[in-house]
Amino acid sequence: MSNFTHINKKNNPKMVNVSDKKITKRTAIAKATMFLGTEIISHFTNDELITKKGPVFQTAIIAGIQAVKKTSELIPMCHPLLINGVDVDINIVDTENIEVLCKVTIEGKTGVEMEALTGANITCLTIYDMCKSISQEMVIKELKLLEKTGGKSDIKN
Repeated sequence: MSNFTHINKKNNPKMVNVSDKKITKRTAIAKATMFLGTEIISHFTNDELITKKGPVFQTAIIAGIQAVKKTSELIPMCHPLLINGVDVDINIVDTENIEVLCKVTIEGKTGVEMEALTGANITCLTIYDMCKSISQEMVIKELKLLEKTGGKSDIKN
């Protein structure tokens, strides 16, 4: 018998049955770090950059929120979830780098780690798309889960 929850007795993929799980408040916070470079960062005024495509951070935040809601359509074994809240925050950390935090909250039977990770990642990809006319040297450097609460265990990285 497999130790993987997404493999059935015949070694075929399956979606985990969460019907017997207890509904609890669950949160996850993911962080992505991204190198934009001094050229792109120098164009920002008051923590925002307006390009021909519109306001970069505001658009990226909306894209991150949309991505959270679409996670189950992108990742095959993720359950569709009724999301209670999403908060995406983007900070310029120095003359070359930014940090994206994506916090997702639900009351449900399964966690939202994948949703938070997806939201942070798509936020960065949107920033890349909106700034690529300035520079294509951007790098999404790291994507990680910072915190998960609710369910069987809490995690803080």
